Amino acid sequence: MNKARLEAFSDGVIAIIITIMVLEIKVPHGAEWSDLFKNYPVFLSYILSFMYVGIYWCNHHHLLHTVKHVTSGILWANMHLLFWLSLVPFVTGWMGENHFAPHPITAYAIVMICCGTAFAILQYAIKKANPEQGELGIALSKLRFKAWISVGCYILAIGAAFVSNILSGILFLMVAVLWFVPSKGVEKALEE
Repeated sequence: MNKARLEAFSDGVIAIIITIMVLEIKVPHGAEWSDLFKNYPVFLSYILSFMYVGIYWCNHHHLLHTVKHVTSGILWANMHLLFWLSLVPFVTGWMGENHFAPHPITAYAIVMICCGTAFAILQYAIKKANPEQGELGIALSKLRFKAWISVGCYILAIGAAFVSNILSGILFLMVAVLWFVPSKGVEKALEE
């Protein structure tokens, strides 16, 4: 399979995920600012998830530039990632509608852990199918540290949810900031 087809399919699925998330934001029934502000938890959860899906899209885009040979392992690893990303609108809506209650935050964190794990599996499948990557392989291996920090923050966010939903939100934002800029090592290796 051509990697352009894999990238186009993934881009389409991610665009649908973002569309579903924004469609879950209900228009307020009143015409006052106070009516709009009643929906702030839904809007905040949308912003957080939009950032996460956008970060996954950017990093996925960079990662697919490393692919020379698409294998069935890469296809299935990519589908695995898209599966977990497709659950983001559900947990986003549940978390927002319930004002960041502990159980929806826990579900959100679990889906984020699964998304991160699926992304790591996709990286591994790409590295395995394209072993001659040299500097690029080293750069991809260095991303593991960021992945472990992310998982740790998600686990802490689960525990924090039962103490302070604000602390959980801060932990989610910390992970987003950590991944906001795609790896410079990957970009540098791709240029070479």
